[in-house]
Formats: sequence, C-alpha cells, structure tokens
Amino acid sequence: MSDFRIEKDSMGEIKVPKKALYGAQTQRAHDNFPVSGIKFSREFIEALGYVKKSAASVNADLGLLDKDISEAIQAAALEVIEGVHDKEFVIDIFQTGSGTSTNMNANEVIARRANELKNNVDVSIHPNDHINYGQSSNDVIPTTIRVAAVKAINNNLIPALKHLHDTFLEKGKEYAEVVKTGRTHLMDAMPVTIEQEFGGYARQLELGIKRLESALERVSELPQGGTAVGTGLNTHNDFGKNFAVKISELTGEKFTEAENHFEAQATVDAPVELSGQLKTIAVGMMKIGNDLRWMNSGPNSGIGEVELAALQPGSSIMPGKVNPVIEESLTMVCAQVIGNDAAITIGGQAGNFELNVMLPVVAHNLLESIDILANAAQNLADRSVSQLKVKKERIADMVGRNPILVTALNPIIGYDLAAKIAKKAFAESRPLKEVAKEMTDLSDEELDKALDPIKMTKGGFTE
Repeated sequence: MSDFRIEKDSMGEIKVPKKALYGAQTQRAHDNFPVSGIKFSREFIEALGYVKKSAASVNADLGLLDKDISEAIQAAALEVIEGVHDKEFVIDIFQTGSGTSTNMNANEVIARRANELKNNVDVSIHPNDHINYGQSSNDVIPTTIRVAAVKAINNNLIPALKHLHDTFLEKGKEYAEVVKTGRTHLMDAMPVTIEQEFGGYARQLELGIKRLESALERVSELPQGGTAVGTGLNTHNDFGKNFAVKISELTGEKFTEAENHFEAQATVDAPVELSGQLKTIAVGMMKIGNDLRWMNSGPNSGIGEVELAALQPGSSIMPGKVNPVIEESLTMVCAQVIGNDAAITIGGQAGNFELNVMLPVVAHNLLESIDILANAAQNLADRSVSQLKVKKERIADMVGRNPILVTALNPIIGYDLAAKIAKKAFAESRPLKEVAKEMTDLSDEELDKALDPIKMTKGGFTE
C-alpha cells in the first residue's frame, strides 16, 4: 500500500498510484479499458490544456470563478499545454465514446497541480466544480478535436505540403528541357516534359492545400458553450463566444463559437469532411509515389528515367540492390490515412440524438492522419524529390524509339499510313524517323520539324 493512496469519488474509494496527479475517475477508466495501449497524442493533450486554460480565464472574466483560483488553474493548464504532464494521461483511446474519461483525467491532473500552485486560496480546487466549471465532456472533447486539428494542419501539414509542392516545381525547372515519353494505360503515349509532369504533381498538392483550407472554415467553429446537450445549461450565455475569442488569442488560430451547438455536438461532420480531404490528398500522394517508383524502376530492365537517391541497402541477399524506400514509406502512410478515414466515417455515423459517441477514435485517427501525412510529405521532398537525378540520355533514346510520335504526322500523311509506320518501327525496333523516311516522301527537314518532341509538348499542330 505504500505505493498507493486512497482516492474517493461518487462511486466510493479506489487505490491510485501515490505519485500520480490524476485521481479516482481516471484510475477507474484506466482499469476499465485495457484495450490497445494507445493513448491520446501530444497534439490532443496540448489542445485540451488550451481548452481548460481558456475556460478558467473566461469564467474569471465573467465573475464566475475566483481570480486566484483561475490563475492557479491556468498555471497548471499551461504545464499541460507544454507537455510537462503527458505521462499522467493514461487512458486508452478505446474508452467511453464521449471522451468523458479523458476530460476528467485532465480535470483531476489540473486540479491537483493547481492546488500545489495556488496562492491566497483557502478552498480546495475541485476537478468538477472549478476545472470543469461551465463545461461538459460533451463540448470539451469535440472542441479539443477541432482545436488540435486546426493547429496541426496549419503548423505542420500545410507547410509540409507547400514544401513538397515547391520542391517539385524546382526540380521540374532544373530539367525543364528534358522531353520524356508520356504514358497512358502504362503504355507509350505522346511526349511530355519533366517540368510538365512534375508541375502536375505540384498542382495536386496545391489543390490539396486549398481543400484543407476550405474544410478548416467548418472545423474552426467550436462546440464549447453547449455543455451537456447543446442548450448551454450551467454556463454563462456569453461563455461560448468569449471562449472562442480567448482560445484564438492563446493559440494564434482563428476560432468562432459554433453557429448551432446542437449540430456541433451531435455530429462530427466537420472532422469527417476534413478527414475526407486528407484521404483525397493521400490518394494523390500515393499516385505520385508510385509514379516515382515506376520512373526509377530498373535500373537496367525497368523504365529507368530517374535515379532516386541511394539511401540504404535494399536486400539482405542481393548485394548492391537499392530500393525506393521513401516512396514505399509514403504509400504505406497513404494507405493508413485511407484506412483512418474509413474509421472516422463510421465514427461520424455514431451520432445518436444530441451526442456523437465515437469521439476518441475520431480524434486519434484524424490527428494521426495529419501527423503522418505531414511527416511523409516533408520526407519525400527532402530525401527523394530534391535529390533525384533525371537520366537524360536514356530518356532521349526511349523518346526516339517511341512509335507513338507518329501521331504528329497524322495531319500530314493520314492516320492509316501513320499507323503502318508505327507498327513497322515497333516490330523492327527502329527509330521512328528512320522508318518514316523510308515510307513517305517527306524530307529530313520536314520530318525533323514534325517529329520534334519538344514541339509536341506544346500542343497544337507540329507541321
């Protein structure tokens, strides 16, 4: 018993580790959910600290909480924000669907720490009566999800996507003059430039950022102030509005009070929408990663148009083998984000009347998707795209042997003759121009002009 103390709550007594800042309700939840070992992320705990700090400040401003008590709570909440007490958040994410256990975990930790920090306060600072004043788990947890997501998107994911976007544009400009064989259905098609292809990737990322920014408009509406069911019972009528102003000041992000608290607490539509945009970005990035893998394939028996940086040995049995490990890491991240979105989508359907009851799993999956997408985008830019080399000579040789270039002769010699030339060049593995010279009356000058790959990348007619 020397390692434990006895704590009490409305259900009676329970043993709690002696040095723990949390209390009885946290201990019960810890005991009740030995499910995964997965705890809430740093981003979520930080956001929960911001919620508690903002609430204490607003309640004091409204004359509902003693100033000295508020200051002690805010000091303790700041320590939560800074990560001082992360080890005290011990509850599995697979818990009560409202996240009440984690809200009380925060209330108990902050209350105990505030009692240690308080000055000029005779009363004991209580987890429910003071830390949770004017709040409910039912508005605290969905608010925390939104605050954490907005901060993670703006501080981590969007900068990472912008960095990858810029890296593709820079690499494209570096090889702007290189014309390569385009491919449709994985088969040779009309030529494109490296700059055009990489510009397409950059545009995907740019649109992904715009999608995120649009979704954040809805995510930035905060449920706080609705308390248990959205009516705002037991809180000041101005609390929600003032809370949004205060947490905006503290985080540097722009938040507003939910236009309709019943919508904001009964649903997680805004997080579901945001997850859908993350999924869209993941789908696009998987395409990019797989394109780079194909272009790097070989190096001798594959496409071999680019050479990715050699970062580590690729085989335990084949000496000298090097694999596209960054792209493989990226595509697995994308698969995880797509899977997370499926869980979040199911979670969004679990809104029963006035409350969603899958909030913890929505929070975990949403924040994980943001975090790993940001890390993967940064990693792809720094360890792959910025270091890749384009194999100009190999690309030029493949372009010269591409029978599809004959398409540019269609307006001059007609489709049927062009098809015969293409088939003969392919069957005999000969340069297209050489075969076209044999089968048409066109001069070298006319063929050079019509079959100039760089002109074909500019659209229009080549004659």
